[in-house]
Amino acid sequence: MADMSFDAVVVGGGHHATIIANYLQNAGLETGVFERLQEVGGGACGDELPAPAFLQNPCAHFTRMFGNPAYHDFNLRKFGLHYVFPEGNEAMVFPDETCFVGYTAFPVVDPDTGREEFSNENFKKTYDEIARFSKRDADMYEWITERYEKRWRMAFRKYRYSPPTPWGVPNPLEELFTDDKYGFDPVWHYMNGIQVARDLFESTEMRILFMRAIATSSGSFPVDAMGVYQVVHMLGLVLSMESASIVSGGTHAITHSLQRSFSSMGGQFFVESEVDKVLLDGDRAVGVKLVNGAEIEARKLVVSDLGVPQTMLRMLRDTKLADRLVHRIKNIDYDRAQIFWGNVALHELPDYKAKSFNPDLGEQPRLYMGPKDEDYLSYNYMSEIFMQGFPSPGKMFLLAAPDSIWDKNRAPEGKHTILLEEFAAPLRFFSERDWLKMKREVVDHMLKDWQIYAPNMTWDNVIAHNIQTPLDVSYRHPDMKEGGWAEGAMMLSMQDRFRPVPEIANYRIPDVKNMYICSSNLHSCGGIGRGSSYNCFKKIVEDFNLPKIWEEKGREY
Repeated sequence: MADMSFDAVVVGGGHHATIIANYLQNAGLETGVFERLQEVGGGACGDELPAPAFLQNPCAHFTRMFGNPAYHDFNLRKFGLHYVFPEGNEAMVFPDETCFVGYTAFPVVDPDTGREEFSNENFKKTYDEIARFSKRDADMYEWITERYEKRWRMAFRKYRYSPPTPWGVPNPLEELFTDDKYGFDPVWHYMNGIQVARDLFESTEMRILFMRAIATSSGSFPVDAMGVYQVVHMLGLVLSMESASIVSGGTHAITHSLQRSFSSMGGQFFVESEVDKVLLDGDRAVGVKLVNGAEIEARKLVVSDLGVPQTMLRMLRDTKLADRLVHRIKNIDYDRAQIFWGNVALHELPDYKAKSFNPDLGEQPRLYMGPKDEDYLSYNYMSEIFMQGFPSPGKMFLLAAPDSIWDKNRAPEGKHTILLEEFAAPLRFFSERDWLKMKREVVDHMLKDWQIYAPNMTWDNVIAHNIQTPLDVSYRHPDMKEGGWAEGAMMLSMQDRFRPVPEIANYRIPDVKNMYICSSNLHSCGGIGRGSSYNCFKKIVEDFNLPKIWEEKGREY
């Protein structure tokens, strides 16, 4: 006899588990979530770092959960999830004391609903900033903005929150290829990031900004083919079309709100309750067995929030899987999205020399800095990271995110905390000893490059620091293999119908009835607020004839 029984059992308690658990419970299925750690949330977490009274997001930082259907479907704002929407957006500063500053074209005008409206004033300001480097690039910004507003934006959202279509059936983004008026040039779908940057822009400044943003938003490098999904996503951010957003209280507030919503509906979650394997009766999943020996019955279905390797090769280790499938699972590409990532607690904010070029510089949630060396970023940047751990001195392409400007919960009064990001090699490229050495050295390396742009960023300004490496990430998140946050490369060959392997891209476990998978290992890729769990729920709705909540809410997706 089982120790506990639920209609639906969710294996793992990452942020996608907390999302799908809400949908399952809301649909009338008694749901239990089982997590190995002492808290749920996975990458949607926060810690008191790098010093007492400072708050750090040790994993996910840039989130747009307010755009996820769950934000509205479960009124997460009522459960404590609040976003702040800064007026600034993306910026990039260069060593010659020039900079680009973007202003949000579609700012959020209603924080309760996340409703956005086009701002002609902000559009004009961004246009003028781009025109300082290239009138042609400014006109391209105008051309893209029109298409983004009329067609691309909605197609992107429908794509993100819809399961992949069968091969040969165009998805919402592929439909853009044949739209003569507001379409998307299909050649961009197949180009790598370097080619797209060069085809869109003529100025070195805009090309570099686009190529650097590829890494932050997708974890990939400019040599990778991005696909329409990532290109549209990148342009929405690089050109400051979408609102920047700061979670009040840090990323863990997302988890807390989902957890409270789930509990309010009667759902149950269990921490320090690691699942050992899925229990089968023939070809049906009937429950799970915990590491402590307890057996949990699943009366209707089991959902895994773990990555495909853990789900298929560990949870279903007693199941005979096709040799071709096992081979493909063992060769999923995880060699992207590795970063040196963490916070520095500061006495004062950076004082950028390029403020003489634009006084607004410094109050952007994503502020990049790096040399005006297009060829270096295109090719040598990735090579040096993979070969030596860091880019050469003076060649770092740092990102600084000064969230404490807007969220006063992040730091004591009068002090600040800034997230720093630079990219790293896959975990296996260096030994544990190497990673520990780099962890000690990387902050000094970052500060020296930061001083090129903001001379006050010396050790005297630093209160404390905590930088995570791929080694740290792999310890905390087993599904972030090779220490990369994306849970699988997000280049074109690992998107959509092929993510992470074609046999599992529809969220159903092959040859096991009533078992599903909802993790970031699947479409629509890594990152907080993306659609894997929502899309998985759509498959469950289809299989179990459950109410279509999106139709009840009057949404297209």
